[in-house]
Amino acid sequence: MARAAASVCALVFSVFLGVSRCYFAVPLKISTGSYNVSSDAAVTRRVVLTADGDGLSLASDPSGAVNFLDMVNNLQGDHGRGYYIEMSIGTPGQKVNILVDTGSSNFAVAAAPHPFITHYFNAALSGTYQPSGRTVAVRYTQGNWEGELGTDRVSIPNGPNGTFTINIAAILSSEGFFLPGVNWQGILGLAYPMLARPDSSVVPFFNSLVQQLGIPDIFSLQMCGAGISASSAADPPGGSLIMGGAEPTLYRGSVWYTPIVEEWYFQVEVLKLEIGEQNLNLDCREYNMDKAIVDSGTTLLRLPVNVFNAVVEAITRSSLIQDFSSGFWDGSKLACWMKGETPWRFFPKLSIYLRATNTSQSFRITILPKLYIQPITDVDGTLDCFRFGLSSSANGLVIGATVMEGFYVVFDRAQRRLGFALSSCAVSGGEALSEIAGPFSAADVAANCSWGPPKEPFMWMVSYALMAVCAMVLVMLLLLLVLPCRRNRSGEITDESSLVRHRIK
Repeated sequence: MARAAASVCALVFSVFLGVSRCYFAVPLKISTGSYNVSSDAAVTRRVVLTADGDGLSLASDPSGAVNFLDMVNNLQGDHGRGYYIEMSIGTPGQKVNILVDTGSSNFAVAAAPHPFITHYFNAALSGTYQPSGRTVAVRYTQGNWEGELGTDRVSIPNGPNGTFTINIAAILSSEGFFLPGVNWQGILGLAYPMLARPDSSVVPFFNSLVQQLGIPDIFSLQMCGAGISASSAADPPGGSLIMGGAEPTLYRGSVWYTPIVEEWYFQVEVLKLEIGEQNLNLDCREYNMDKAIVDSGTTLLRLPVNVFNAVVEAITRSSLIQDFSSGFWDGSKLACWMKGETPWRFFPKLSIYLRATNTSQSFRITILPKLYIQPITDVDGTLDCFRFGLSSSANGLVIGATVMEGFYVVFDRAQRRLGFALSSCAVSGGEALSEIAGPFSAADVAANCSWGPPKEPFMWMVSYALMAVCAMVLVMLLLLLVLPCRRNRSGEITDESSLVRHRIK
């Protein structure tokens, strides 16, 4: 019913556009979607993995078909320039570096020259590249790319053994997507098919990997740039992307799991935030408005506006620094100290409570100031300058690299859960930069803090409301037909729903 009402609205609006001479600026909306790939690719080996008591795939199988140790340190980069992995595409293979992004679902690679990249995938030189005849265009608030969809053979030198056929978006033109100083030429979207573009028929990379190589539907991620200045690190810290399970040497202690609420982004449920030991005391739905996700392609910890303001106020009250510049909090200014000084001691810890798989309980992940007061550059060899690793968001809470660098994160898609453990590389000067504690009772928060999809009775109410609105809009449009148009030439079309604003890509 709601769909029919929406269709009537669309018909009325399209008829009006056909006869009107006015110009309208319509904000960009990117639809979701998927393109099927057959699984008859040649597979060199199939993978059989052992499991722990929780059903998590661990270590390697006795036959030696896969060894997770071979995947350790297969990432390069840092939180400022992104974490990327080397891949070989086509026949013969062409090596490219691909940005790892758990907040999107397309596998896209540069297929034409660009001033900010050193090389690209030349589809004409690959004997196995097959164009699909479909185009794809993705536009962000701060960048866009366009290209064509196709398929080709892909292998990962430091990944699962085998060669597989993957959907590829060949980027032919872009603006603001490739950035100066980065060393990657494409993006690996590891999220669910619902986010794939131009539609969900485009089977994402990891889905194809699971289908064709037979590995478990699990991957895990360690990002090792915690507390390291991107401008001063001659050898970028890198990290590990383990495909098919988890590598025990990359984390300490137990893995704590939270359910995946919805399978589009990796959406989780945040119950509360603490600054130091101070609870922000906000309604838990504030933290999840309109979603809370885990996204390796986002540089910062992004918080809904009300939550961000409460966090800044709490940090300001508990910090030893008085009259701190507002420009530092909104990201427009850096804060600098004399070399050798350690500003982290002035700031409190930041804790996020996540609902546990036992939904009556929660657990807490905590980052120390060294993870969110981030070194950026030095000035004349006398000052060290830092940025605030949090930002406000109009489109949900995003647990980005600021938090993820403190933890080993297990994306257990098979059991629809995300795991957090202390990362073995989140240590600086012998001090751990992150903490995990629990379980805690979740009795003091709502049974459901997430903004899930509307229920069926509500959809009927929405359908009737839409029909009423359509009637009103029709009357207004008919009036506009006989009135002079006013054109707005000053406004710029943007997509404020995009997560790209503070993303690496």
